This record gives sequence, structure tokens and C-alpha cells, in this order.
Amino acid sequence: MNRCPRIKTSEVSVLDYHLHLWSHDASETPLELEQVARYCKQAMAEGAHEIAITEHLFRFRRAVDALGSFWERSGPSAEMAASMASYVEHHAHADLDGYVELVQEAKRQGLPVKLGIELDYYPDQMGLVEGLLADYPFDVVLGSVHWVDAWRFDHVDDELQMAHWGQGPVEAWWDAYCSALDELAATKTCDVLAHLDLIKVAGRVPSDPAPFWDRLVASVVTSGLAVELSSAGWRKPIGEQYPAAPLLERLVHGGVTFTTASDAHHEADVGARLRDLEALARGVGIESLASFEERRLIEDAL
Repeated sequence: MNRCPRIKTSEVSVLDYHLHLWSHDASETPLELEQVARYCKQAMAEGAHEIAITEHLFRFRRAVDALGSFWERSGPSAEMAASMASYVEHHAHADLDGYVELVQEAKRQGLPVKLGIELDYYPDQMGLVEGLLADYPFDVVLGSVHWVDAWRFDHVDDELQMAHWGQGPVEAWWDAYCSALDELAATKTCDVLAHLDLIKVAGRVPSDPAPFWDRLVASVVTSGLAVELSSAGWRKPIGEQYPAAPLLERLVHGGVTFTTASDAHHEADVGARLRDLEALARGVGIESLASFEERRLIEDAL
């Protein structure tokens, strides 16, 4: 990842740097310039000056063909492996070249949009991921941990996934999540770590989360990556933003750079509560946000 010198500009509004074209349950993956234009309009109405389209890497056929049945490497139960295989097969139909061309055309038409992608952590395969990304002119890459081995812990409406919480103490799952996040951050394959404490999404939080927050902060500071301040958690069972307030304060104290995002999968959620994120950011002393161009970080005054 290339970084340019951090540039302070005049006062700007917030960003919506985490947006998806397709809903969680959709199998079809249409590419429509009008949808990107509507996203821009909606985000601007909510206070953003720029957006990034950041579709999931696993939704693209090229990526799935390259990575194969990645979930099998962790030796999951037959039931969990079958669930992940079905999930990937349902979602992985999009054309990566067409997606890139769509966002590039939106940029050519003057829309305030950046080309992004959201990737997950694939143990021992991040070199393949990096090579895949190198073929495309991405502006920003988000890094996320949505599953531990084959367990999709953030699928709060999936009975099998939620039942897995009962297979061990909450602390064990937070430990596994923090380890995966640390390994992902260390690869520096991404520019921004999305919804940093996503493991809390179902409302399962250790009685003392502080040691886990400290581990997440250490991962971020060591990697030098930016962190996303996201409103998506307000729409989930946990009912709070990512990162949690004490974790956010630790990150600010560590000198971390931030983006802001809604993580919308529907047009109605584009720009969701960006003004609340702005107020939260200012309240904890965040004075600038990071935008990206061709994987170069630019820091703008908030």
C-alpha cells in the first residue's frame, strides 16, 4: 500500500466509505450506474462529501475460483462446512471486471465515488488476495473478519451460526477473533480495518472486554492501518457503533486515523447516522478523517 504525505485541507464533511451494491441475501448482482448515482445523492443528503463502493470480495467469481474452498482448511464440522459452502455458492456470481468498470465510469461522469473492495482474512492465502487486487485500480481496500474458521458469527438471523456461541465461553470466541484480526492487520493487504469489534454484533460481550480492546488497539497501531467508525452497529442487536466507546477512546489515544461509514447494503441505509458519527468523532477529539486515492491516504480536516 502506498501512502502520500498527510494533507490537511479546508473544512470538509464526513465520508461514507463502506457501501455495498447488493443486499446480504441477494444472489443476483446487477451493475447499474443509476444505483451508484442514487447512493451518491443519498450520502450527500446525509452530510457526506464522498463515498466508496466496497463490495465483498467473496461475491466475485474470480476471487472464489482463486481461493477455492478456503473454509475446509480449518477442519470445520460437516454441518458448518456445508453451510459455508452453500453461502458462498449463493453469493459468488458477480463479475469483478464489470464491477470495476461500473465504478470507474461513475468517476468519469463526475460522481464523488471511489473504487473500493472489502476483503476477509484467508489464512495462508493473503498473497493470492494481494495478487488479485494488484490487477485493479482500487482506491481503498477494507479489511474485515466476518468468520472464524467456517463460523459466520455475524449472521445473527442464522440459527446454526448463533447456536455456535454455545460451543464455548464468549472469551474463547473473542480471543479467536482478535487473533484473526491481528493476523489480517499484519498482512497490510488492506488500508482500513472495518467494524473493528464486529465480534460483539450479536450482543455477546465478555464481562471484562478491556483486554480484548487492548489487543485490537495493539494490532491497529502496529499495522499503521486506518480504522472505520461505523454506524452499522446501531442497526444490529448490539445497538452501538463500531468501535465501542472505550475502544474508540483507546484508538484515538493511540493516534489512529479514521474513516466514517454506514456499511449499507440497501439504499435506505446509505449515509445512515453520519451526522451522529461526526458528533461522536468530534466528541472524542478526532480532528481529521482519511480519504484514499489509488491506495494513497489523504488526511482531511474534520
